[in-house]
Amino acid sequence: MPSVMLKKNGEGKLVFYVPKKDLEEVAESIEFDRPDKWGGEVVLGDGSKYYFEPMDTPPAFPITLRAKRLDD
Repeated sequence: MPSVMLKKNGEGKLVFYVPKKDLEEVAESIEFDRPDKWGGEVVLGDGSKYYFEPMDTPPAFPITLRAKRLDD
C-alpha cells in the first residue's frame, strides 16, 4: 500500500500524489465525501482507482495517507 499525499488545488478539487511513482492526478470522484464520512474508493483522472479506509470526518489537507491500489 503506497503512501499518498493529498491536497486541495485552487479550484477545491482533491489532488492525489504518489511520490514513488511521481504520479500527480486530480481525483474525479470519491466514494464518501460528506461531513460525517470521508474516503472509500477514489477514481483519478487517468482512470486508476485507489481505496482509503473511510474516516468519520474529512481530514485537514494537506495530509499523507496509506492507500490501496484497486485493479480493474
